[in-house]
Amino acid sequence: MELQKPQHLISLASSAVLVCVDVNVWSATKQDRVISNEVTVAKHASKNAGRYVKHLLADHPKHKALANYRQTVYNWLQRTTYSWNKGSHLLPSIDMPAFMKEYHGHEAKFTSLKHEFLTDYDSIVSNMAFNAAGMGDMFNRADYPPKEQLEHRFDMKLYVSEVPSSDFRCGIANDIAEDLFTTYSKQTEEIVAHVMREQQTRFVEVMESISHCCGVDDLGIDDNTGETKIKKRKIYDSTIQKAKDMCESFKAFNLTGSAELEAARASLEKALSGVDAELIRDSDAVRSHVKEDVDSILSKFGAFSCV
Repeated sequence: MELQKPQHLISLASSAVLVCVDVNVWSATKQDRVISNEVTVAKHASKNAGRYVKHLLADHPKHKALANYRQTVYNWLQRTTYSWNKGSHLLPSIDMPAFMKEYHGHEAKFTSLKHEFLTDYDSIVSNMAFNAAGMGDMFNRADYPPKEQLEHRFDMKLYVSEVPSSDFRCGIANDIAEDLFTTYSKQTEEIVAHVMREQQTRFVEVMESISHCCGVDDLGIDDNTGETKIKKRKIYDSTIQKAKDMCESFKAFNLTGSAELEAARASLEKALSGVDAELIRDSDAVRSHVKEDVDSILSKFGAFSCV
């Protein structure tokens, strides 16, 4: 019996890749059994009742900057890709050039932070030993690896792989094959549904942002003229560019061929054609026209995407 793969996965395989970004940062922590025993004995507790973990660098800013930047990279990955499984993320092929450019920027920044930390490492360790803000009597030089050994413990790597595309072919019993097919299909459908929901959410959010920015704030009645005072909201270049990038990306990456998504995408692309943030800021007519068009798209697509 031939177990065919759902068509959606073939679409994924031809229009996207899987990416994984690993960012490794030395934790700079060490469990101290002596201190742990001292605490449990002082508290009349079992020696297994607790453990004391030393933070060897006491949250030194240069080490903390590396740990924080690891989170920055992971946040960026969440924004620019779609969830696939615990270790990998789905990246539309059309977004690969922009993704790689941004990745190399993050890699360069991480390398710079790593270099700054390792350059000062020996001095930092000395401060942990002798400064009042260091480790005090808990300091143990043996806890600190030589600088040369730390080089590989700060690392950032990108892994790219194809979305699996081979058909399942098996010579097992029909009932097992059917069960496997059902599970496989369900997993694929769930992944595709999740990606589509995420696309819709991101699309609605950027349109809501444009609509809001194109509006004005009512500041009340002017005491001198009796007229209503208004203040134009700030239009951000990044918001308009983000919307245009989505229009370009979703044109090639519409996994289920959603007519609603394509209609909204095409409408927004038309609404922003020949328009940039500067033009919206300078022209009240353009600002009003863009807001009307975006609100119209939202009234249709926004309701659909929430269903």
